[in-house]
Amino acid sequence: MTNSATAQRVSVIGLGAMGTALAQALLAGGHQVTVWNRTAARAEALVAEGAVLAATSAEAMAAADLVILCVLDDPAVREHIEPAAAQLRGRTVVNLTTTTPEQARSLGAWALANEVDLIDGGIMAVPSMIGGPAAFVLYSGATAAFDRFRAVLELFGRAEFVGADFGAAAMYDLAILGGMYSMFAGFQQGGKMVRTTGGTAAHLATLMAPFLQAMTTMFAQYAPGIDDPDNYVPEQSAEFTASALGTIDKAAAESGTHTELFGVLLRALPGI
Repeated sequence: MTNSATAQRVSVIGLGAMGTALAQALLAGGHQVTVWNRTAARAEALVAEGAVLAATSAEAMAAADLVILCVLDDPAVREHIEPAAAQLRGRTVVNLTTTTPEQARSLGAWALANEVDLIDGGIMAVPSMIGGPAAFVLYSGATAAFDRFRAVLELFGRAEFVGADFGAAAMYDLAILGGMYSMFAGFQQGGKMVRTTGGTAAHLATLMAPFLQAMTTMFAQYAPGIDDPDNYVPEQSAEFTASALGTIDKAAAESGTHTELFGVLLRALPGI
């Protein structure tokens, strides 16, 4: 637990499942936590744990040196912080709302114009993982402010700073999620295919999970093909990859579960 000499005044705006988990982690870390949510009843458990409930989001922001937003979307973020520009001047705002990189950059420009230290973030965890060893959060933007509050942010999970570009954390976040959803799409299609042979998706899951986990070690080998393509020599030729994807696509068609997925992969992975 953080001692009284290092405790920070932190406000959390938005108490959905994730915002609540963030506030709980801050309270467990010994910080002075003020919370606000449109539906005040959601704050009752946190107040019982020691949080202070603000009457308005502006009041919550004025009560803290570090303000954390975890709301629905970019318009919701703007709704709260733009009218509170005066209260936020000289403070640090960490936006953990999922937005696009350009939305994050636009918010960063607003923050610079209003003398607000903005850190944009992307949470790589579900609420139950917050504070656990598997959770990490991506951050970008105001470097000095991140360094100042890093110990606080580490309460949520490993804090990974990815650059001063306000949009960098959002880009990394969405890139990782894109990989995740692509994997899920492959499993969904594979499950349909094996069922046509009398198999089950449940059995496929037990086989696919360890194989894909092992294959993630290949990311480091493929990365130079993206970062330095002129000097990259792939382990497998593009022709091999194309042939493999063509065979998988043919098998999907033969099973009666044809999909556009493998054609998309063929266009997306020409150099692997």
